[in-house]
Formats: sequence, structure tokens, C-alpha cells
Amino acid sequence: MKPGEESRRRRTGAGLIDGLAALAIAPILGGLGCAPATDGAAAAPPSPPTQAGERAPSAESAPDGRMYGFGTAATAADIAAFDIDIGPDGAGLPPGQGSVEEGLAIYEAKCIACHGATGSEGPWDRLAPRLPADEFPFAEDPSARSTVGNYWPYATTLFDYTRRAMPFEFPGSLTDDEVYALVAAMLYMNDLVPADAIMDSAAVTNIVMPARDRFVEDDRAGGPEVR
Repeated sequence: MKPGEESRRRRTGAGLIDGLAALAIAPILGGLGCAPATDGAAAAPPSPPTQAGERAPSAESAPDGRMYGFGTAATAADIAAFDIDIGPDGAGLPPGQGSVEEGLAIYEAKCIACHGATGSEGPWDRLAPRLPADEFPFAEDPSARSTVGNYWPYATTLFDYTRRAMPFEFPGSLTDDEVYALVAAMLYMNDLVPADAIMDSAAVTNIVMPARDRFVEDDRAGGPEVR
């Protein structure tokens, strides 16, 4: 190596490192409202303080006011894809239908591993059976297992939950007809409909579940009082 070459290489390497460091820190300083000083130029003054709760103006803001300038406004179709919840009154139930026979076949293919052959074996939540005389011992007996037949208050919300959350590994993958069929199968497992039953929006809405009267509307208006 020639005399002085090692020193020159060290100076060159240090210069490269300083340059890379400056490039890396510039965006951070810019986000804080300041800029690194350069030779012969003064550092840019910091952004003026804002009032509490105000958002400082940003060069990254989009013309329409969105902070980071990416994404699009949700369309009516976007919202409708997620607005699929069904309440107790059945409003919003989709067209379609399914039979007990169809539901049992779907159950065997997609549900049996978690809920058992008849819905009562598990290993996860039990779907059946009902309790004798439709008893409701859950407040006094912690060992009592709640099922579709002895605890679920509305068949409409059974449809809603099954459509949104099942099957466990692929929630939301069932068609509406498959959900109607599975609801028919679960009601059949609990002796609530006959083997030849067909469920559609009207039939599901008209089912009276044994535990319906065990639940009351939450009429609390807020505040410290709890009834």
C-alpha cells in the first residue's frame, strides 16, 4: 500500500458514513418540523406550536385533508359488504333457503370436528340438546352447559352469528343457503323443527326459541343507575 493511501481510504469511508447518516435522519428531522444544517446555510426554523388538540400542518397531507394521503373513501358498496348484522326481528335476512337434510350434510363436512356428531359431544361449544322441561338453571348451576336449544333466544341471531363467524377456520365463507340449512340442522338437533323442515327468512323469524322469555331488553339510559 502506498504511503498515505490508508489514511485517504479512512477519510473516504468516514465521508460515506456521514452522508448515509444524513440521508437517514433527514426524514425524521423533517417530520419534527426542522431540517439538518448544511454548510453555509442556517437550519430551517421549527414549525410554530399548535393549540392543544390541533394537528400540525403537514406537507404529506392530501388535498382533501386526509393526513397521509393514501386510501380511498368507503363507498356504499364497501359499507354494505360489512353491514350484514341481523337483529332479533330478522330485519336484513337475505333471500335463500335450506333444508334440515342439506344442513346435516354441511354440518358433517364443516362443523362436526368442533361440535361432535350430534352437536353435543364437543370438544368445543355444545349446540344441543335442550334441557328437560326447558329448564334454565344457569344462575344456580355453574356446570350447566348452554346450547342452542336451551339458551339461544332468537333463531334470527343464530343465523347472524353462523354467517359471520363460522366455520372457525374460514369464517364468512358459507353461502346464505348453507347458513339457512345449518340453522335448520341445529334447530332439528334440538327438537325444534321436524326432519323435513326448510328454513328461509320467514321461517327463521317465526321460530320461538325456548329461552326467548329468559331475556329482556336492555332499557338502561346511561348514568350511574344500573337496574
